[in-house]
Amino acid sequence: MAIEAGDFKTGLTIIVDGDPWQVLDFMHVKPGKGAAILKTKMKNLKTGSTQERNFNASIKFEAANIEKKKATYSYSADDTYYFMDQETYDTYELTAEAIGENKYYLLEGMEISLMFFEGNVLSITVPDKVELVVTETSPGMPGAPSTQTKDATLETGLKLRVPQFIEQGEKIIVSTIDGKYTSRA
Repeated sequence: MAIEAGDFKTGLTIIVDGDPWQVLDFMHVKPGKGAAILKTKMKNLKTGSTQERNFNASIKFEAANIEKKKATYSYSADDTYYFMDQETYDTYELTAEAIGENKYYLLEGMEISLMFFEGNVLSITVPDKVELVVTETSPGMPGAPSTQTKDATLETGLKLRVPQFIEQGEKIIVSTIDGKYTSRA
């Protein structure tokens, strides 16, 4: 199926130079002279690299046939992460490089989505928000304003800023989109 540059939307997956790419951000630009162009920020789903690319607004792209399957995160060993398909009980392996920053949001038994392209597992998609335990943080300062934050380390190794009232051992909700504290669990 052909997709015109004018039909772009965030999250769209297309084939560019034989690889599947996901559109992260885009903007239509109409210069004073010449044809309109489409400025994009895209992620290569095979390599995980991100690029900014410009295209003529009249160009057409082929849609990438990305298949998603529900799976459960089992465990990791060395730099390999293991997932089990919930329907067939097949096991899939992904490298730490393919997982990327998602490693900070994975807990054993968590349900995720595996992304496939041409039968090969490319990457995973984690829930938008996850519940994690604070394993290390300094005590809150008495009388500190609620807008003041402090450093914290979570059970997965993620380091982020949390409000002063958050204590070690507490469960918090973290956004996997930007890696920031959302609320107490």
